[in-house]
Amino acid sequence: MSSLKRILEKNISDFSYFYGYLGNKLIISFLLNILVAILDGFGIAMFLPLMKSFSSTQEMAGLGKLSFILTWMETLRIPMNLMGILSIMLFFFVVKGLVKYGEGIYKTLLQRQFITSLRLSHVELLGQVSYRSFVAVDSGKIQNTVSGEVYRVLTAYTAYFQTIHGVLVVLVYISLAFSVDFQFTFLVVVGGWCTNVIYKVIYRKTKKYSIAFTQSTSEFQGLLIQHVASFKYLKASGSINSYKKKLIEKISEIEVNQMKIGELNAIINALREPLVVFVIVLMILIEVELFGGELSLIVLSLLFFYRALTHLMNLQNYWNLYMASYGSLENMKAFNRELSRGEEKQGDLVFSGFQRSMDFKSVGIGFNGKTVFKDLTFSINKYDNVALLGPSGSGKSTLMNMISGLIPPDQGEILLDGKRLSEFDIHTFNSRIGYITQEPVIFDDTVYNNVTFWAEKSEENKRRFDEACRRALIEDFVLGLELREESRLGNNGMMVSGGQRQRIAIARELFKEIEILLMDEATSSLDAEAESLIQKNIESLKGSVTMIIATHRPTTVENCNKVISIKNGRVTVRENVAI
Repeated sequence: MSSLKRILEKNISDFSYFYGYLGNKLIISFLLNILVAILDGFGIAMFLPLMKSFSSTQEMAGLGKLSFILTWMETLRIPMNLMGILSIMLFFFVVKGLVKYGEGIYKTLLQRQFITSLRLSHVELLGQVSYRSFVAVDSGKIQNTVSGEVYRVLTAYTAYFQTIHGVLVVLVYISLAFSVDFQFTFLVVVGGWCTNVIYKVIYRKTKKYSIAFTQSTSEFQGLLIQHVASFKYLKASGSINSYKKKLIEKISEIEVNQMKIGELNAIINALREPLVVFVIVLMILIEVELFGGELSLIVLSLLFFYRALTHLMNLQNYWNLYMASYGSLENMKAFNRELSRGEEKQGDLVFSGFQRSMDFKSVGIGFNGKTVFKDLTFSINKYDNVALLGPSGSGKSTLMNMISGLIPPDQGEILLDGKRLSEFDIHTFNSRIGYITQEPVIFDDTVYNNVTFWAEKSEENKRRFDEACRRALIEDFVLGLELREESRLGNNGMMVSGGQRQRIAIARELFKEIEILLMDEATSSLDAEAESLIQKNIESLKGSVTMIIATHRPTTVENCNKVISIKNGRVTVRENVAI
């Protein structure tokens, strides 16, 4: 029983994956497909009464169970002449054409729905995954899966269900053939099944190379992303040629796997028709010479087999195409499971505003078995200007991540106005937080869109934009640009200086009306003049937002009323620092 269960799970797992996106609409598609095949079969079956109109009753006596067609025509009083039979035949094929048109449109709609649902699920999963889980996912895998793999999975979906449709059509025709000559049909089916051994070997190899192709592609995407991100270093250090060799090696792996898949597909295309014809010829000889079968019944059965042959060949083509895309499908399913496991836990409380304080109570956290913080206990009050002071690697960024709710503590608890931070809907809390890092996030878009995050350019939003720029001390800078707020900033803000990028990032946070501003080493890479301007920003924001500034520079703490010094996983809090 357990073996049967494993076999069923193995064969229906992919169907279940697709069914999860499309539901019972797949069943409707199958029913339409079966209806098309039945109408086509009945259309072909009209050749029987056509033969009757030119044959004797004795010749027609051996037509097996398909004799119901003659009875059906007589009951409907359809003339058994050439015109009547051809009219019924035409009727079936016209209706089949109409149903097939509807089936084609429906299949297209399902394909669009599938790929749209797949993309939307990625957006949802990436939006809901916790930060701690996200940083553990390979960036190349994310890039490859969310972009290129989507279309390969769509190919897998199309090939998979075209295979199922082909199976259904072939079954319809084989059923008709069985009704005419059971023995001959059985021999052909057994012979065809024996040839399946050859195809199984090819499919297994195709599947192996498909998985290898997907893995190589993901690794190449990861290397390419790192190449772009580290281009300056690679170029300046003379390492770019060595890195280029690594990329070339990975491209060669991809091409080898793709070539192997193509070769196996070519073998299948070359073998398919000769094998089918060989089986049919052999079975005709066996049926006639050994069993004394009637050639007229064999020919009629072959009429249905011939009709099924095209679908059978397409079926095998689609199945090999599915095997070629199998690696992408497995990669997609694993990626979805990985993101689902990392889904962020949400509370029910809505954060309505920072009222009193954020309190750390015996908080501890560690990564990869190494303790970063242990027994942290301190408070941050509303409108505090807090400096987190410590050397690089001391855990300042980790502490900032806990304050922002990105990473929950392993021990202890963080209270927000007396309630556990974990009880809040973290999105409502994050929406009131501004976060500025050493390398601020700048999008390749206009100043206005960078500050407003693509808000509609209404009169009210323009007023808020101007106010945010004024408070961030970039009003004169924006007015001095040729296109003012419509000027583009370039990839990662390459068109402006480091200090300007930082102040644009501050303006963005002020535009969304934050209550807590986190600045993680925001001035460490700036020159003295740019740092002085950021310090003016900090000074101007006093009393309007709660600020937490992570730094390793003692000079940065001058404008702060509280300093939290971090050393060896523990903190020391100093109050009432001279401002």
